[in-house]
Amino acid sequence: MRTILEQTKIDTNALAAMKSFHSGVVQEVQQAVKENEWVVVGMGQNPVVSSARKYLTAKTIPFKYLAYGTYMSQWKQRLAIKLWSGWPTFPQIFHKGTLVGGFADLKKYMEKN
Repeated sequence: MRTILEQTKIDTNALAAMKSFHSGVVQEVQQAVKENEWVVVGMGQNPVVSSARKYLTAKTIPFKYLAYGTYMSQWKQRLAIKLWSGWPTFPQIFHKGTLVGGFADLKKYMEKN
């Protein structure tokens, strides 16, 4: 389990700021994960995100894709997603509500299942 700062060690003003940091984007991802068997969260111009999408498409697995900007835009929205999920990179791939990880993790996951 990753180490995170205990909530009791965070000032209430900081907690409020953390909770509201691009909360709409986080809620959008949460809703998609809840409503879809497979979800890929990514960004434009990222070849690893593109590879993950192509991989699922080649396996004829339907998925919901959410894109947030490119390397030059929407980095704060992507940061909010990273803070929520705890996963440091994109893509972030979810199956049945569970974070699988990135593209390399998806391939390992598919071999097991």
